[in-house]
Amino acid sequence: MYRIGIDLGGTKIEGVVLDTGGREIIRKRIPTEREHGYQHILNRLKFMHDELAATVAGEPTTFGIGTPGAISPRTGLLKNSNTVCMNGQPVKVDLEKLIGRRIEIQNDANCFAMAEALMGAGRGKNLVFGVIIGTGCGGGIVYKGEVFTGPQAIAGEWGHMSIDPQGPVCFCGQKGCVEMFISGGGLENRYAEKFGRRRLLKEVEAEYLAGEPKAIEFMDEFFNRFGRALANLIDILDPDIVVLGGGVSNFRAIYTEGVDAVKKYVFTDALETPIVKNRLGDSAGVLGAALVGV
Repeated sequence: MYRIGIDLGGTKIEGVVLDTGGREIIRKRIPTEREHGYQHILNRLKFMHDELAATVAGEPTTFGIGTPGAISPRTGLLKNSNTVCMNGQPVKVDLEKLIGRRIEIQNDANCFAMAEALMGAGRGKNLVFGVIIGTGCGGGIVYKGEVFTGPQAIAGEWGHMSIDPQGPVCFCGQKGCVEMFISGGGLENRYAEKFGRRRLLKEVEAEYLAGEPKAIEFMDEFFNRFGRALANLIDILDPDIVVLGGGVSNFRAIYTEGVDAVKKYVFTDALETPIVKNRLGDSAGVLGAALVGV
């Protein structure tokens, strides 16, 4: 059985075909062109599916799509997507009609977690928590090779736990969400708020590594919040491994100072949970989409 996977992003649509052994047959990318609206995006997804399916014509395939947001179990409509024209739309139903086959649609963080659990840093582990710390902050839970989404399709959404009820207002409407403090975008906003000028996170990182006092003060606050947030998760899930992804995961000190902060706050005598960098990089989303397909 071949596996077709598509990762739907705000600017690009990436697709892959995997063979029965999980080896990559072909990979393609096309622009999303979301400025043309909902129906155009559906047509782009159909185009990508048909191009990929043609490479294994006549062979049985599964098909999965990873996207920001999730399908609401209550309404069947997409929610929480940053491609806003997709929100409130019956994406799964419309795509199945358009393409003429069953489709599995999963949150992109769930796809990341699935790929890392089966093919990446979490391979061989029972309970894998995949964390994305990029522009936003998301997560996914994989248990014994299956994505756990929960009855409201919000399992793993650690970015919207509040760690400071007096903190900044999040787009979700709550105050002090994890995403507001430790995502790439959140960190840049907090730096501007604290020091009165905006800096790119990579610039702050360079200054931190160079020993600049302001950067050290700021990143120490980041490590503390990262430690609290991740310790809360580990207290609840007690996962076999935590795999970090997204741009912030490339910051090397997160695996030393950041992990030390987790140890400080977790409810145990000694932290046994490995907290590691992803192995699949930008490929995790599309590979995970293929792996969750039906």
